[in-house]
Amino acid sequence: MNRTIRCRRQELLVKLVSTVGIVAVSACVLAACSSGETQPQVDAPQVGASESASLPSPDAPGTTEPGPLPSLSVTTVLDGLDKPWDVVVAPDGTVLTGERSGRFVIRDAAGVQRELNADLGDLYAAGETGLMGIALAMDFESSRTVFTCQGRQGSDENSIAVVSWTVDPGWTALTRTGTVVDDIPVADGGRHGGCRILAHPDGTLYIGTGDNANPTFPQDRNSLGGKVLHVNADGTAAADAPDRIFTLGHRNVQGLAIRPGTDQIFEVEQGTSRDDELNLLVPGGNYGYRPDRRSSVYDESVPMTDPDRVPGALPAVWSSGDPTIATPDVTFADGEQWGSWNGAAVISSQQGEKLVFLALSEDGTEYVAEAEALVGTYGRLRSLTPFGSDGGFLLTTDNGSDDQVLLVTPEVG
Repeated sequence: MNRTIRCRRQELLVKLVSTVGIVAVSACVLAACSSGETQPQVDAPQVGASESASLPSPDAPGTTEPGPLPSLSVTTVLDGLDKPWDVVVAPDGTVLTGERSGRFVIRDAAGVQRELNADLGDLYAAGETGLMGIALAMDFESSRTVFTCQGRQGSDENSIAVVSWTVDPGWTALTRTGTVVDDIPVADGGRHGGCRILAHPDGTLYIGTGDNANPTFPQDRNSLGGKVLHVNADGTAAADAPDRIFTLGHRNVQGLAIRPGTDQIFEVEQGTSRDDELNLLVPGGNYGYRPDRRSSVYDESVPMTDPDRVPGALPAVWSSGDPTIATPDVTFADGEQWGSWNGAAVISSQQGEKLVFLALSEDGTEYVAEAEALVGTYGRLRSLTPFGSDGGFLLTTDNGSDDQVLLVTPEVG
């Protein structure tokens, strides 16, 4: 791996109302460096990570600069897939994923990979839209309920819907049981369709949506595009989300995650030609995307967060800078195996073909260090899902040819 150094200055969120400057310096170290990086192996590759040095803000709450990122072990869980958009793990160990073009695939508790029957006859799969986010209900063991976010063909117009299903104990078929949300807009051709589901421990659902490349949707409270929604399991608005809208001013929200040990909810969204963002969500927050500067034209030259045109817009905790790296999901490193990186946000990248680790301040309002891993090793990377008790997570690739679900765990020692 060639040694590179990147310096980036950006605005960061401090107590959600003010910003400070921080310089993050990431250095990718050679395989022989002290990070313990080794070349990938065939069965269980040991993949090293780049060290990251930062100059933390002196005002950053709970600032602690971490040491080197642990080396990573990567194993294949499923393969032979075509753009698996999301992946979940059932209590019995069954791994469920779905291809964007419309197919459910599982690896059952016995380790057998097979297709799961489901009626997807009304699926609208075009461009960036199709079978997308998947989530298990918090009471899955008793209800057997699965939620999906998917494009849907309608008699009058297409939309994006959140659908509920039940799966039988033998994992042979999904049976559709209802529609939770049916009026998320979708563009002809499927551009910026979103759509991630976060099942909250309280039984509600958070839903990230895309703006359809429509210049007015991000700021329009009459549209569910370019938003994070918060609904009860029956689709009604949660108490903190009037008209189901929890936050607005987003471009294309594809990642949602709860920071372990806190009630903080983070989202990642894809930027234009620059500035993918990690945001800490607050009820009613406006995250500043407004691409309608030239009347009805979708003007992507505007900043991703624009407080000059959107008063009170909340700045990002982190942004990718220039150019965009395309960030479709976020999870958290969770477990003592991660050492000083325990609790860090982990962001996947499609264009950058890597994972980005961000050590966060205690209150989550800014990042204090950054590191990279799996750079160029598996191609485009998409979804991230916590897995097991050893701090691991599942990662899907997004190459469109022999895609995989991978298990990534930190190496100890």
